[in-house]
Amino acid sequence: MASSSNLPPSDDPLSEHAEGDSAGADRRGRVRLRRAAVMAVPATLALAGMAVLTAQGALGVQFAISGMPFTVTATELNGTGFAQFGALDNMIEGSPNEGDTGGQVLVVTSAIKSATLTKLCQSVDLGGTNLLITAGSGADKVTATDLTTDSTELSGNAEFKNIEIGNDASTLTKAGVQGPKGVFSQQSDTVRITNLRQTNYATTAGVFKLPGLKLRFSESGC
Repeated sequence: MASSSNLPPSDDPLSEHAEGDSAGADRRGRVRLRRAAVMAVPATLALAGMAVLTAQGALGVQFAISGMPFTVTATELNGTGFAQFGALDNMIEGSPNEGDTGGQVLVVTSAIKSATLTKLCQSVDLGGTNLLITAGSGADKVTATDLTTDSTELSGNAEFKNIEIGNDASTLTKAGVQGPKGVFSQQSDTVRITNLRQTNYATTAGVFKLPGLKLRFSESGC
């Protein structure tokens, strides 16, 4: 019997077509992979850029607000590294809470690098009842780092050290957070507010410690 190595090359056109299809598929696969890799580069660079800006405080971490305001009170707040500037919060499209606001709320963003709060109270009016949170009523105070609040109202007795008023919000340095270019702002080395009361739409913090935390429903808010 003749060895298969001595057989002449196949003249079967189907075999040649199959080999051609396989090679073409390999080439098309490599092209698609290269295109996918090229398309992924801009997205990767954009995400890396956003991460750097966030770390530098040039771009705030944002989320869609519910549109339900909540009250925050404290008998005393002490903070190191303070900044304040105007901002615009947004609800999701078609939010039932947008009313005549168009889904946007003009707020004052207050940022504190490190803060302590005494007798913190937070309440949300759910319509007929309030979700009430209290903490820091004992010997241990509430502490927060990289704290930001978006408020429509703020009251209390305030004291600032080394305050600067009228800065461009994009140039702020003392709280690790910056606002948009051309927006009025102020900053100070320290801030102390007694009898603090805020109407807020959003709060963020790097670390938020609430000793003696109690959460309950109540007929009255803070």
